[in-house]
Amino acid sequence: MAWSFRIGTIAGTAIRVHVTFALLLIWIWLTHYRIGGTVAAMEGIAFIVAVFVCVVLHEFGHIAAARRFGIKTPDITLLPIGGVARLERMPEEPGQEFMIAIAGPLVNVAIAGVLVAILGSYTVMGQLADVEDPQSGFLARLAGVNVFLVLFNMIPAFPMDGGRVLRAALASRLSWSRATQIAATIGQGLAFVFGFAGLFYNPLLIFIAIFVYLAATAEAQNAQIREVSSSVMIADVMITEFATLDRSATIDEAIDTLLATTQREFPVVDLAGHFEGLLTRDDMIRTLKEKGAATPVVAAMRRDVPTIHHRKRLEESLRLMQESHSPAVAVVDGSNRLVGLMTHETIGEMMMVRAAAAGRFRFGHLRQTGSRG
Repeated sequence: MAWSFRIGTIAGTAIRVHVTFALLLIWIWLTHYRIGGTVAAMEGIAFIVAVFVCVVLHEFGHIAAARRFGIKTPDITLLPIGGVARLERMPEEPGQEFMIAIAGPLVNVAIAGVLVAILGSYTVMGQLADVEDPQSGFLARLAGVNVFLVLFNMIPAFPMDGGRVLRAALASRLSWSRATQIAATIGQGLAFVFGFAGLFYNPLLIFIAIFVYLAATAEAQNAQIREVSSSVMIADVMITEFATLDRSATIDEAIDTLLATTQREFPVVDLAGHFEGLLTRDDMIRTLKEKGAATPVVAAMRRDVPTIHHRKRLEESLRLMQESHSPAVAVVDGSNRLVGLMTHETIGEMMMVRAAAAGRFRFGHLRQTGSRG
């Protein structure tokens, strides 16, 4: 995720912290400092750190369930409103998504249960509602936070875990795309409720509303792409007209090609047209600045860009782009000669065409399937 930095790795999953997390720590420090000085401020920071340890454990609940189904989790990003575990691919069955989604809140249930057992139910129940009161017991407040995390995450709307549980339930009767659309719509409606409430009660709700709305919208778009890509061949939508760079070219020559085209990604090929790597605009500018215009493009190009046969389905290229974090996928023929490119922009344009044609357009045939007047 952009604007985040890595702080460590646990069991093969990188732990990242978003820069906005620092704003939360500053706010907590100032709030507690005004109440009780430096000691109170340090206790406030310690409490937030403890809360986010619980959040990380919540995310590793998702990770453990995902790994049971062979799904890896490259990283977790901690945000001021919680954590986000990034799966390398979506679960294939509704039952799998249900298990992955419910695993996180179950971890918080377990943490709250242990804390209540340690402190005694009578002592804790009277303090669970005082999570924001620094005068309440540390562990009691932490138990209250975990109860809140369970309740909040189980709201049946994206991007909360409850939204994924709802989608899994709906997907057992409806299509994956339709189930996602329903859960996303609920999430967008909830975002407006949060935003409206934030105007009168807590401004933090406005920030949460923005995050919920964007996440729900992105989830709906991803589901639409997934539905379309399962029935479209790569050859039907790939870029076929693009400039390439010879492996003997220099950055100076690459810059000339950059200025003469609107491309952002430039395939590097040998004399026979075999794909060897990809030089992006950013790589080009960085190399020009650091090493000079005479640098060969083969010294700056990316060699880990995935390739795929042009007769494969589009969903396979999407999976490769997601797993490799690559800006493009090189499309090749049976002789490994470059015949096309798939980029994120291509996918976006495909979805815009589909939305504008309202189902009357068939990719790969360049014609409308409706009757002519």
